[in-house]
Amino acid sequence: MITKIGRAVPKTSQADRLIRQAASWALSYPDEDVSARLPQLVEVMDELPPGEGRDAMLRFLRTWIDVPADRRRRDYIELFDLDRNYALHLSYWTDGDTRRRGQALADIKQLYRTSGFLLTDDQELPDHLTIVLEFAAVVDPQAGSRLLQDYRPSLELIRLALADRGSPFADVLVAVCSTLPGESPKDRAAVQALAGPPPIEAVGLEGYR
Repeated sequence: MITKIGRAVPKTSQADRLIRQAASWALSYPDEDVSARLPQLVEVMDELPPGEGRDAMLRFLRTWIDVPADRRRRDYIELFDLDRNYALHLSYWTDGDTRRRGQALADIKQLYRTSGFLLTDDQELPDHLTIVLEFAAVVDPQAGSRLLQDYRPSLELIRLALADRGSPFADVLVAVCSTLPGESPKDRAAVQALAGPPPIEAVGLEGYR
């Protein structure tokens, strides 16, 4: 079940929607189509007024675009596909590989279905951050904002993990979190305070132990 942390979510601005869409592409596997969009994403972010989210996205994009295509694909796979410490599946961080996670995925899928957003069989699971960001950017910004806020602890833990690694992808998570109310927690203990008591079987939240 989706965890509620009781925060109101204000109306989503056009800038926030663009940042979320850019982040969705930035966090996607860098195949030829995604790589070809990188210069366009830089142009879109350049047109936004300066701000934490826009500036963080530009830092990432200008770094990522200079990485050779073969290394870009290799680095992405090593980071996100082969290491669970940086998993982009939001419910993994709160529910781990438990039966409760199955219910969380079903809840998210039903939310999408209610908004007319249907996933194809070849797409990621519904809690994958690229999918959630696409939903929040172009399908239902308000419902998407609430979903992102519900999983704010997961977002912040991914951000902290990437920052600890020194990965430029940390800036993408900085940008995503900037589209939500309030400041990001400084450390894992602060994330725990944000989330409240941890679920009994949660395995992704190292900071809760």
